[in-house]
Amino acid sequence: MTAPQTPTPTADAAGPADTTGTKADDRTPDQVIADARTRIDGLDRRIIDLIAERVAASQEVQRTRIAAGGRRVQLSREMEVIARYREALDKPGTEVAMALLELCRGRI
Repeated sequence: MTAPQTPTPTADAAGPADTTGTKADDRTPDQVIADARTRIDGLDRRIIDLIAERVAASQEVQRTRIAAGGRRVQLSREMEVIARYREALDKPGTEVAMALLELCRGRI
């Protein structure tokens, strides 16, 4: 399953587009940086919230698997996750997936 694509702002004849409603030409470099950092901070908050949600879902799977007599971790599933991240993000995706899986393995 792929994530929905966010529309990409387009440039017009007056200059590069941005997501703030102000033409990039009218902003100073410091304003561009501040605006981008504000967006990054918001994205980081959303990513952290999504990771927390994923950890909770993973713990539910692990508890259910253990209660049914299975193992806490299913290595074939982890390999699928790693492959998905690697395909989407190239080599760094493997590291991201490994870190995410480590967070989700937690102790129940």
